[in-house]
Amino acid sequence: MAFNIVLIEPEIPNNTGNIGRLALATGSHLHLIKPFGFELSDKRLKRAGLDYWQHLSVSIYEDSEAFFAKHRDEKMVFFSSRAQQNYWSIDYEENLFLVFGKESFGLAETITDKNVTKLYKIPMYSEHIRSLNLANAVGIAVYEGLRRLSNHVPEH
Repeated sequence: MAFNIVLIEPEIPNNTGNIGRLALATGSHLHLIKPFGFELSDKRLKRAGLDYWQHLSVSIYEDSEAFFAKHRDEKMVFFSSRAQQNYWSIDYEENLFLVFGKESFGLAETITDKNVTKLYKIPMYSEHIRSLNLANAVGIAVYEGLRRLSNHVPEH
């Protein structure tokens, strides 16, 4: 498995569906942390993930405390537009947990404050934008990691 993609309190079903599709395409495991801004039965979630959702490796958690308690010994990196380090300085490795916050707010300060040295951003070069679309940000981070681990990625 390539990476663990973690979405804390995702709000937009289309983003989560697209990220699920990306997770399947890259051999990654998707972790979804409640509360969600939608139902898992939402047609938009299924449409974005097409008929691939049934093949997806996914875990669901009642809250972030449950997630962090279960995975406290895992290597994690956190993504925030408020970070100082750029994502290309991440030391990518197999099974790394890539943690993303909700679309409207990002990661809670309680999470970012505890993980300042593991906080990364995708740089933006315009003052007219606050953040990137969540599905795009996950795609950028995952494929940069795969590029770095390319000697481990099977050719198709």
